[in-house]
Amino acid sequence: MTDDFDAQDGERLEGKRDRLARLLSVLRVLHAHGEGGVTPREIARRTGMSPRTVYRDLNALQNEMQVPLWSEGGRWGVQPGAFLPAMRLTLQEAMAVFLAARLMTRYVDRFDPSLASAFSKLEEGLPDALHRHVERTLDEMAQRRTDEAYNRRVEDLTRAWAEGRVVRFKYAPAGYDGDREPEWREVRPYLLEPSLETHALYLIGFDEGRGALRTFKVERILDLSLTPRQFEAPAEGELAARLRPAWDIIWDQPPTEVVLRFAPSVAARVGEAVWHPSQVLELLPDGSLQWRATVAGTVEIRLWILSWGEDVEVLAPASLREDVAASHARAAGRYGRHPG
Repeated sequence: MTDDFDAQDGERLEGKRDRLARLLSVLRVLHAHGEGGVTPREIARRTGMSPRTVYRDLNALQNEMQVPLWSEGGRWGVQPGAFLPAMRLTLQEAMAVFLAARLMTRYVDRFDPSLASAFSKLEEGLPDALHRHVERTLDEMAQRRTDEAYNRRVEDLTRAWAEGRVVRFKYAPAGYDGDREPEWREVRPYLLEPSLETHALYLIGFDEGRGALRTFKVERILDLSLTPRQFEAPAEGELAARLRPAWDIIWDQPPTEVVLRFAPSVAARVGEAVWHPSQVLELLPDGSLQWRATVAGTVEIRLWILSWGEDVEVLAPASLREDVAASHARAAGRYGRHPG
């Protein structure tokens, strides 16, 4: 019985290899013909397969493998821009890309197949030590939950951004906004930006209904679709200039100068990093550090200030100082009570 099982298992594995080889052959022919496309009959002639098998493999590439194909007038092809040219990286460049991707794995809380695939391609040709590190990272990622609907939204937003197409979706309000119903939005996607504070991904784009630039949390985007309407992106540098005052994601609040004094015990640690592009540091005679920056509102920086606990004091603005003081007072009152 064991021999029969091994034989059947081997046949199934061989069949999978044959199918994978066929799919790769079909994909190579499609890619070689570029934007003009190719007919299934021509693919069959090039690959030695029957037209019926070619049709079946084209459907498998499109539906199972999620390869963005197009078909028109009997010809098939790969959507322009679906594959980027291969990168030839030095070891130092590969390490830089790997570290950036590694930060992404620490940021995301779900399995992202595109990120995993990028890691797999990156590890090819790396030295053994770095190769093993990449493999450990892939193992970590594989343990996380898979959110297919979220991954599909990110893929569609990426495609819309790359092709300059307006997207239409329902946007669910935040939980603290009461019982408001989701609203339909039509948005020109300008940027996808991860948040360090909330570990979430945000779409930044022009909301056509409101006539203004808006930020949308991708997790709250529902029923997303790409429209055929196209748009021109803002002038180079314009969007970056508008987003620069943000502490994290929020950029459309009034510019506010924040002045802080850090205790001598943490002054060196604070001074080692650039927390905001506008920051100005001054080391005071007692060893404390005065830190000032102009940021868009105080909602996001408030959380960062609270994370330093007793080692920081807000000097300005007065409203932020009062807010932080009240938060510490509430926390002290809570810890003054017996648990439960």
